[in-house]
Amino acid sequence: MYRLASCVLFFSALASAADLAGTWQFEQAGRGGRGGQPGAPIVNTFVFKVDGTKFTGAYATPQQVLDIVNGSISGGEIAFQTSDDHSTIPPRLANYTGTLEGDQLTLTVVMGQQAGRGGRGPQTSVTAQATRAASPEQTALDEAIAAAAQAGRGGRGGGGGGRGGPPGPMILKKISSDTVYHATNPHPPFPPFKPIPPNGLAKTPPMGWNSWNKFAGRVDDKSVRGMADAIASSGMRDAGYIYVNIDDTWEQGRTVDGAWVPGRDKDGNILTNEKFPDMKALADYVHSKGLKLGIYSGPGPRTCAGYEATYGHEEQDAKTWAKWGIDYLKYDWCSGNQVYQGSEHPSAYQKMALALRATGRDIIFSLCQYGWLNVGEWGADAGGNLWRTTGDISDNWNSMSHIGFDLQVGREKYAGPGHWNDADMLEIGNGGMTETEYQTHMSLWSMLASPLLAGHDVRTMPDYIADILLNKEVIAIDQDPAGIQGARVSRIGPEGYTLEVWKKPLAKGVAVGLFNRSLDTARMTVKWADVGITAENPKVRDLWMHRDITNAATEYSVNVPSHGVVMLRVE
Repeated sequence: MYRLASCVLFFSALASAADLAGTWQFEQAGRGGRGGQPGAPIVNTFVFKVDGTKFTGAYATPQQVLDIVNGSISGGEIAFQTSDDHSTIPPRLANYTGTLEGDQLTLTVVMGQQAGRGGRGPQTSVTAQATRAASPEQTALDEAIAAAAQAGRGGRGGGGGGRGGPPGPMILKKISSDTVYHATNPHPPFPPFKPIPPNGLAKTPPMGWNSWNKFAGRVDDKSVRGMADAIASSGMRDAGYIYVNIDDTWEQGRTVDGAWVPGRDKDGNILTNEKFPDMKALADYVHSKGLKLGIYSGPGPRTCAGYEATYGHEEQDAKTWAKWGIDYLKYDWCSGNQVYQGSEHPSAYQKMALALRATGRDIIFSLCQYGWLNVGEWGADAGGNLWRTTGDISDNWNSMSHIGFDLQVGREKYAGPGHWNDADMLEIGNGGMTETEYQTHMSLWSMLASPLLAGHDVRTMPDYIADILLNKEVIAIDQDPAGIQGARVSRIGPEGYTLEVWKKPLAKGVAVGLFNRSLDTARMTVKWADVGITAENPKVRDLWMHRDITNAATEYSVNVPSHGVVMLRVE
């Protein structure tokens, strides 16, 4: 009798395994279109390949494809993980369980389980496991990873999870017995990745202005011309801010009321939208002001805002941009997850680097993939002149200070002439911080040898903002020809409220930053020996007070305001 029961269970498991193998889908409601019209449904696909009571496969959303790993079958019950290798090493894992009943599969995201690899600790949800720092650029990716949770909040076929509650179950229907995932946008395999030599540009961190922080999707030809005029007349150009960079939404190609509007002409050439009727004429105008023009795109099929990107047209788009007179490209990952695996980040970026170089035009290449996959280790080899190290900055103290103080430590070894860590655009002048905090922002970015890309309305810039952005003595620290990124020397106090001393070796001397992240004025002291100064009675200059310091033979003590800085040049 025992043997009979065992046989029944065994063959039952095999039957369940056979039933699971194949392609399954569920739909969730898409975002609404204009005029209250419902958005197109979002289709999510699971493909399971079964081997006995184990299985692997793929989980495909409109934004990305994740591997299915560690799958197991026990009767009609299954468990597996999805593996996201795009952002971290080792990959982030999300846990699922499911129940199989005929041609219906009910999946649930497992709450509070270990990630299972890399010792990541307790996980609260699929979003907590796989989401990035909140930012406009990562919204599309985060929505994809959280698709399971969203399906339980009114999505088609979903369960009854309410807003703020746990994710509801996903009800999947089997659509075929195909156990191979077929990519909708397959690409030829890349050749083995090999480092390419520098392009000779960006010997110092690029300086300029970017449209996103001020205008976001409202940027147009008129506003770019107005900014170019203001940069030229305000003294910013003469201080070194020469790049005028158009961020996302200049392109044609987007979904309107659920229908895709093509972003290319019949020959595959990328099109500008109605906001930018003549990009070459705009470039000529910007150049006439003694400035250079930058543009934005990405390696995937769509930009972060959903417009046409370069996938499959890299060389063609590079030629178009060169013909227009473009001098700078910000290349944002976003939908790259739809078509590339995490291991293909370097090759996807290098493909565009080579395309830009083939045009014969000098175009600075800015990698924007949020610091994922230790980009500093391969960004220069892929042809990048700079690469973002984090998600988007916001115009507030917590965001700026966390990115600048906490997330740049240890990255200094990757920076140097021609290849820079990019801590993101400056928020100075956008109104979310105090004058003291903006001085700290400018000082810290300069100590980090980060690109200085303003993002405010230059046309209405008040004098105190101009004084910060045009401080030539602080700019000189950022632009120092030695090209060495600063590093933290000491930190005391509770997390987030520390007193920190930073140093940045210069071609001549050392820059020193005394930063007070606490809530009160603090007395801070720096000993010259601790920052590498061995000369007796060195020359010391305060770069914000614009005065020389005396009586500082071996050290210097000063009161530093809350959220403030004292920045010194010591020779």
